[in-house]
Amino acid sequence: MRLASLLGALFLTIAVPLYADAPDPYPHAARSYLLVRDDQILWQRAPTLQLQPASLAKLLTALVVLETDWKADRWLTVSAYAASVPPSRLGLKAGEQITAGAALAAMLIRSANDACRVLVEGFSANLTAFRARMTAQAVRLGMTDSNFVDPCGFDADGQHSTVADLLKLAQAARAVPLIAHLGAMPEAQLTTRAGRIIKFNSTNALLGRLAGAQGLKTGNTSQAGQCLIAYVRRQDHEVWLVMLGGTQRWWLAHGMIEDAFAGAD
Repeated sequence: MRLASLLGALFLTIAVPLYADAPDPYPHAARSYLLVRDDQILWQRAPTLQLQPASLAKLLTALVVLETDWKADRWLTVSAYAASVPPSRLGLKAGEQITAGAALAAMLIRSANDACRVLVEGFSANLTAFRARMTAQAVRLGMTDSNFVDPCGFDADGQHSTVADLLKLAQAARAVPLIAHLGAMPEAQLTTRAGRIIKFNSTNALLGRLAGAQGLKTGNTSQAGQCLIAYVRRQDHEVWLVMLGGTQRWWLAHGMIEDAFAGAD
């Protein structure tokens, strides 16, 4: 069965906010956010506000790539264009070769844009075709308020998503064991075909610092601001936090997630 058909029904249907009539307790957290515990929205702000998604878009890119004749050990060549993209990046050099699995890991763990470009170029004839596949995947996931233009999440005209849509994406992505595994890794390394070893750390500062944190993705651009999809599990409870346009992301996210668990039975 194709990955897309498996993912279509996996994202959770979220109920009405538990504290819908209460004042927003996190007025300075983000332009838009969604805080969910055990499938129940605790707090939210502007859940359908359309904003740039930054590198959170890489989760959709990962889903598209994984249903495209995926072979983790396939060697991909770094183009001059991929080697020239701005940070966050690994510092890949034009002409080097890395495996598809290594590129995927670097894209999800380090949010490396050069690895992201290598991956997209290796699995699609052109950017227009890849965008079309992203759009089709988003439609299958029920992301009705989203449009993706750049697979790596660079700010782009016409590109937008919402925290409500990104929660659907995050839940579908985490249902894929490989993505869940990579999203929870605090560090990793890859080896190029020529033997160069590149070590890299996760961009997710919650990993190893917040009990139960298991991912999932970060993002940050000039238009999007600080963005985050956090997944935390403790015993029988799980919390999702999706933020777009955040400020002081790590400190506030840590407090919001702790507050969510404090109200659990």
